[in-house]
Amino acid sequence: QVQLVESGGGLVQAGGSLRLSCAASGRTFSSSAMAWFRQAPGTGRELVAASTWSGGTTYYADSVKGRFTFSRDNAKNTVYLQMNNLKPEDTAVYYCAAKIEYDGSYNGGYDYWGQGTQVTVSS
Repeated sequence: QVQLVESGGGLVQAGGSLRLSCAASGRTFSSSAMAWFRQAPGTGRELVAASTWSGGTTYYADSVKGRFTFSRDNAKNTVYLQMNNLKPEDTAVYYCAAKIEYDGSYNGGYDYWGQGTQVTVSS
């Protein structure tokens, strides 16, 4: 089992920054992938950023490219999402997710999810 705990959400004005953290505990795998998703009210869950623990190609949604940065600290089993120049449309619940075996796709097949952290960006 893998437990994922997110933190770092909050309320920020447009143009501001937040850093989300996701600490993984329990059984983790070096070949696994980690991702950040978000879900705004009335919408589906959107993949925001993803990468592997081994440091492979990082994926970013077009809507966040140049503003968000995915990073990892393997020693702490923690991944981060640095969010800069936040916009009101970034308002959502952000979820961390883990895939035990990276199969070449970041789009689905995640085995574990965190509880989510709310990010609210005011205009």
